[in-house]
Amino acid sequence: MSKRQIKLGAFIPTTSQHVAGWRLPSSRPEEMLNIDYAIELAQTAERGLFDAYFLADGLSTSWSHGASKYEKSLSYNDKMAGFEPLTLFSALSAVTKHIGFIATASTTYEEPYLLARKYASLDHISKGRAAWNVVTTCSEVTARNFGMQKHPDPATRYARADEFIEVTQKLWDSWEDDAFVCDKNSGQFLDPKKKHEPLHTGQFFNVQGSLNVPRSPQGYPVIVQAGQSEEGRELAAKHADVVFTVQQQLESAQDFYRDVKQRLKKYNRDADDLKIMPGVSIFVAKTEQEAQAKYDFLNSLIHPDVGIGLLSGLAGNIDLSQFDLDAPFPQLDHATINSRQQLMIEIAHEHNFSIRQFYEFVASARGHWTLIGTTEQIVDQLQLWFENEAADGFNVLPPSTPAGLDDFVEFIVPELQRRGLFRTAYEGKTLRENLGLKRPENQYIKIIC
Repeated sequence: MSKRQIKLGAFIPTTSQHVAGWRLPSSRPEEMLNIDYAIELAQTAERGLFDAYFLADGLSTSWSHGASKYEKSLSYNDKMAGFEPLTLFSALSAVTKHIGFIATASTTYEEPYLLARKYASLDHISKGRAAWNVVTTCSEVTARNFGMQKHPDPATRYARADEFIEVTQKLWDSWEDDAFVCDKNSGQFLDPKKKHEPLHTGQFFNVQGSLNVPRSPQGYPVIVQAGQSEEGRELAAKHADVVFTVQQQLESAQDFYRDVKQRLKKYNRDADDLKIMPGVSIFVAKTEQEAQAKYDFLNSLIHPDVGIGLLSGLAGNIDLSQFDLDAPFPQLDHATINSRQQLMIEIAHEHNFSIRQFYEFVASARGHWTLIGTTEQIVDQLQLWFENEAADGFNVLPPSTPAGLDDFVEFIVPELQRRGLFRTAYEGKTLRENLGLKRPENQYIKIIC
């Protein structure tokens, strides 16, 4: 049996992760829509043997009412526009060979047939390296862009997401793997007995016909999910292959890891069927002082309006500009706060942060784990989490691009390899193979058998 090894995702916007990362002299924000620059980042991540390149995505220029209300922050925000992930990843798959591509799409504002078609196509184009990051969309302002009067409540969004994934998987199974025979001698192109229709009628969807894309190399593209709430954990246990999480402490990471893993049993899944990957932002240098200087310098570039705008969304859409920046973070009404916002607020109070200190803390990776130090110090922490039921791997959020990504590949990857914690070459041809995930069987064949 091969030794268990760390899995790595690279969350690399073309501008930066840190809200001020684009302001570094080495950053290239003017190239955010330059495909050559995106290729460079993808190839760097592949050189570092990352499992996948991940992109979040939003469907509006304001991700929350809080950001929309606090308009002063918008002119300083580098996340207002960017590539549509599936389009970008189709291009990047042609100039890479191994790295997977995790594209975000919403179950609230998309439809199963079109989504299934796009992701199956990307899986074929990339030869089995596609993944879908399932989101329900928390931004209420998105409803305005899709002709909806009101953004659905969380319970409705998660119920729709559950059915959405079910329908999408039925569509991906529309054709058996060997349905397209392409027999030139007989003239038979496909075997109609190996075509299946979902015939799905549910609470949210009525999808009857087969998908017009053959079953893809992975069977299903890898399904990724990031919910922290009770509904999110249950959705992950039922459907996800990978979960991205937000924890700061080993104990809370272990609690999440063990909770979600034990939920797999009710869905007849094994613990290895789901990879749990906390997000981590890393500032690394040859000395701890140099690493801290990198962190401090980036924080010094945060415009106060950006910091307040960022926190306004994370704190339940409260306009924090009414408070003193250097006063303690205020007590807020928790009645309208979701699980991610609640987690952020608990962090603020736990550390006795002022508003300024809190936005400096959040700016690097929006509440994800942040590590500052030498290569050995950082890898010690990653190894501790990996070997103590807190993580199967990590979703790495480089604070700046390209420098933060380059630092990880130059400093961290070789030390992980030296300790036997990370691959020295890709194991398989598909993302599923590299992640150590099973290829799903066609559900219609199971029924017939």
